[in-house]
Amino acid sequence: MTGLRGILEPPVDAGTLPGAVALVARGDAVEVAAVGSCDARGGAPMARDTIFRIASLTKPITAAAALLLVEEGALALDAPVTPWLPELADRVVVRTPSGPVDDVVPARRPITLSDLLTFRAGYGFPADFSLPAVGLLFSELLQGPPQPQRVAAPDAWIEALSGIPLLHQPGEAWLYNTCSDILGVLIARVAGQPLARFLDERVFAPLGMVDTGFAVPAASLGRFTEQYRAAADGSGALEPVDARDGQWSREPAFPSAAGGLVSTVDDWYAFARMLLAGGTLPAGSGRLLSPESVRMMTTDWLTPAQRAGGELFLEGQGWGFGGSVDVRVRDPWNVPGRYGWVGGTGTAAHLVPSTGAVSILLTQLELGGPTPPPLMRAFWEYAANG
Repeated sequence: MTGLRGILEPPVDAGTLPGAVALVARGDAVEVAAVGSCDARGGAPMARDTIFRIASLTKPITAAAALLLVEEGALALDAPVTPWLPELADRVVVRTPSGPVDDVVPARRPITLSDLLTFRAGYGFPADFSLPAVGLLFSELLQGPPQPQRVAAPDAWIEALSGIPLLHQPGEAWLYNTCSDILGVLIARVAGQPLARFLDERVFAPLGMVDTGFAVPAASLGRFTEQYRAAADGSGALEPVDARDGQWSREPAFPSAAGGLVSTVDDWYAFARMLLAGGTLPAGSGRLLSPESVRMMTTDWLTPAQRAGGELFLEGQGWGFGGSVDVRVRDPWNVPGRYGWVGGTGTAAHLVPSTGAVSILLTQLELGGPTPPPLMRAFWEYAANG
């Protein structure tokens, strides 16, 4: 077996992965492979237009949406977000990350849009999930694996967040995930419309991303995957997590800008091509973003200490706006400047501005933790080296 199919077929044949769809583009050469089935019972075969829960591949799209508002002058990168998120005014910070949540000090400054885009606002996941302030993100906000029908509506969600102290001072440390969900609430309030509608009108429609959204329409459920996790006993058996007609079959109360979207390989590829073209829309039909916005998205903003603090998630990578940035060649798949991210539902998407390469892997098997699985690493090596 050669090519993408040679990467995807072994775990499918072994029964440890129901199926996958992958795309690798090197310039104008595009290779796509669809292997296996949409469910573990041998149902509909995977196809190029199969729809997946893309989880944290939502984050770069959210960052781009925020930058649209910056370019319009509705937001400024270094300005406080409290005019639109008054719930986050007068923040307090735990005196020490491991300390009790009622032992706090005032935040030295307000949270800015730049803090949210770079994940340095003080909210999110560190390496130690057992810290008291982090525990509240799980218990009060249901942060973690996407579960769209269980999370409160945006106003109630941000109100609950206001009762949780920051883990670090704004701008001090990189913390995973929560900042993207805050961005989603911010975008909706600044735009004066629900986040889903803003993304539909301002991002998905211009890019032709016809299968991307926070829910799957009834007419498209036949192309939607079921979601699984590996059994905890290490047997390789698959346990169902969400059915085709489950949590994504109707619009959620809380559209998670951190991990709530569904999409296809070609939809995310359209988004990647826009970034590679410096923000230009297909066929030169105008711009979605300016080249400067794209440059900021795909630039590492972290200090060496902040990268080291995020090692559990970043593995030595930096962080741009909504996605990681490879800052050094450490492994066969690392390419300096590669931008993108992975999703906890078993997805990954990256692009390399210097070469025009794009790699997208969509599966329906949850990751067992922050460390990418062997299949994902093999896919990255193939995308980097052929």
